[in-house]
Amino acid sequence: MKLMIKNMVCRHCMHTVHHVLADMLGLKVVAVELGMAEIESDATPGLMDRIEKALTDEGFELIQTREAEIVESVKHTLIELVRSDAGERPGNLADVLSCGHNLSYASISRLFSSVEGRTIESYYMALRIERVKELVKYGRMSLSEIAYVTGFSSVAHLSRQFKQLTGMTPTQFRDMGRRRSLPEI
Repeated sequence: MKLMIKNMVCRHCMHTVHHVLADMLGLKVVAVELGMAEIESDATPGLMDRIEKALTDEGFELIQTREAEIVESVKHTLIELVRSDAGERPGNLADVLSCGHNLSYASISRLFSSVEGRTIESYYMALRIERVKELVKYGRMSLSEIAYVTGFSSVAHLSRQFKQLTGMTPTQFRDMGRRRSLPEI
């Protein structure tokens, strides 16, 4: 049985979900990926309640609708795009999402906005700014390099977007800011 799981954003999340299902609930886990776990069990109501409670206690949610599954998949695609270097990103955002989900971008966008209460673009920009924060905090790259890696056309564009979303410049953030975890975005 496949379980679609919300708020899985990293390898640590995958490990935690595996631990919950295998060690805490004693289930045979076939596979765990971002947003999904597969177990060798039938979906009885009692089992689903136990799984849902155990996952919720760890900050995850079972995805019960096709719409929520699509939105979660879009989020994972966007997270992967943000984590890749700008030179490795295939095509534009609309093409990547519509091709990867076999729906028109307009349909995906409407669905995302109705479920999340914000646009795909604003979510994607928030993810990109969190990546910028991470790179700024590391202090190993110049703002010009960070702008390139995160897909901004220039340092000025990066700085404008950063200030608009955070209220401070990247340099001010480096000196005093804090990052948010991905589920908070």
